[in-house]
Amino acid sequence: MRGLWQAILQIWRLLYPYFATRDVTTVRLWPLPAFRIQERWVALTLAVTVIAIEFGQVAINVRLSYFNRDWFNAIQARDATTFWTLLFTVFCFWAAIFIASAIIQYVLQSYLLIGWRRWLTARYTHRWLENHTHYRMQLAGTGADNPDQRIQEDVDRFTERTAYLTLSILSAVSNLISFSVILWNISSEFSVPGTDWRVPGFLVWGALIYSAFATWLTHLIGRPLIRLNFEQQRYEADFRFSLARLREYGEQVALLGGERAERDRFGQRFGNVIDNFLAIVSRRKKLIAFTASYGQLNAVIPYILVAPYYFAGQIQLGGLTQTAGAFARVESTMSFFITFYTTIADYKAVVDRLSGFDAAIAQTEAASVTPLRIGSHGGSTVELSGLALALPDGRRIVGADRLVFRAGESALVTGPSGSGKSTLFRAIAGIWPFGEGEVVKPAGARIMLLPQRPYIPVGTLRGALAYPASEDAYPDEAIVDALHAVRLGQFAGRLDEEEAWNQTMSLGEQQRVAIARALLAKPDWLFLDEATAALDENTEEVIYRVLAERLPDTTIVSIGHRSTLIEHHERRIEMRPGADKLFRPVDTRPEPAPA
Repeated sequence: MRGLWQAILQIWRLLYPYFATRDVTTVRLWPLPAFRIQERWVALTLAVTVIAIEFGQVAINVRLSYFNRDWFNAIQARDATTFWTLLFTVFCFWAAIFIASAIIQYVLQSYLLIGWRRWLTARYTHRWLENHTHYRMQLAGTGADNPDQRIQEDVDRFTERTAYLTLSILSAVSNLISFSVILWNISSEFSVPGTDWRVPGFLVWGALIYSAFATWLTHLIGRPLIRLNFEQQRYEADFRFSLARLREYGEQVALLGGERAERDRFGQRFGNVIDNFLAIVSRRKKLIAFTASYGQLNAVIPYILVAPYYFAGQIQLGGLTQTAGAFARVESTMSFFITFYTTIADYKAVVDRLSGFDAAIAQTEAASVTPLRIGSHGGSTVELSGLALALPDGRRIVGADRLVFRAGESALVTGPSGSGKSTLFRAIAGIWPFGEGEVVKPAGARIMLLPQRPYIPVGTLRGALAYPASEDAYPDEAIVDALHAVRLGQFAGRLDEEEAWNQTMSLGEQQRVAIARALLAKPDWLFLDEATAALDENTEEVIYRVLAERLPDTTIVSIGHRSTLIEHHERRIEMRPGADKLFRPVDTRPEPAPA
């Protein structure tokens, strides 16, 4: 019972925000003009209407139950007039209303689902990307695998399954109440077969006991499916991610001759998919064996229970069919759990994955409130004071106190690999969450950090160069000029081509695309984290001269290992280990060039 209550709370936490949101949306109802309204009122109106139609369809089925009784009585009595009258005036009328309501319900439910999915997707995407949460979740190793699948697939399945199961449950409950009344009234005068003992509504109690026993057995057989379905989604996502990863790093794999290793890795991950799938098949085989047997019995049991009263002349043929139909309705709604067990098991896995993603984001958001403070001031310097940066495992690596970067003064940061140079830059950029101390930057300053491996989005080259601004942020002349400046003039005629540029361009070309971005964006501060490491020395020399000429008002701070970079920077800072094993920035002077 506790597990059921926890599951209901999980679903409620996922469901409630959409139907309580105060976000505003635009609604168009033909022939009325478009108007703006809070999204929750649209969602609630659609949900209430869809549910009302479902209840209306149950009422139509109840009415047709009585039609069925009178129609078969007319058949038994060979009453042609009543037969045709009931067919055209009752059945055709209510059947037409049922069909029309089903179409309307489908359309309204579709609008509800796509609106709900749109809102949830936007919400999760926003929370995942806000304040660099996606990056911090990766660093911390927060337990939420494959967030792309959770946003794309699990949100879709959650909205669709929630609507489907909600309507199914409401329909089952209303059918149970309606047809239990019918069955109770019909069987109120029946005695237990072979006796004179009368039990009010004994057919209702029979249906309850029969379905309760079957539901218990179904749960015992199918319970492992919840865990297996959860694992199946994870294994499928891991396999898909591995394939996408190879596509991204195809060149590196080819250069290393790693195809066999990748094939083995794919085989291992797909083997997990197969093994878990076979476990699901094995469990579902047992479940289907039981539910199929149960379903076959259901086709005859109502008639077997009611037939003695028909043969004894207590009811007519119409009464027999209505009683058997009512019993079947009551029993099927009571055995709802049996019919939908596989769907419920899959739905529970989806709810667990979304809840886990929600919890991982919340955990990362809470962890982002660290002693490391990012502030601003009215000056023109970037100042680091009392800074102690740690790795995700808590081990401290960098210490910096009273380090000042002055506007207009270029600086080169050097030091051995693993000394925390990149970590220091990420703390200045405001995305590193582990540590304490304070980073103060000029208020309103535009800061850009270029990593060693730049991000090149899939799309047009124009969009890749303008990123993160929109494609139309810069005129063609400026973009072409930037390309020529970084020696990528051969791409000037391909601005509107859509490509996976991170695969068609070398790393050196990608780094020059990032430099071209900086030329277009003209930041106040430009931090280069080995952003030219893939270039030859001559090209690197050209790039730094271009930066100096084209961005005279930009302060450049670089991380690099080449001695040739020294001449392009006025100041040199070296990361050196201290007695406390923390690397600290120390100002040094480059050795004078030989005469």
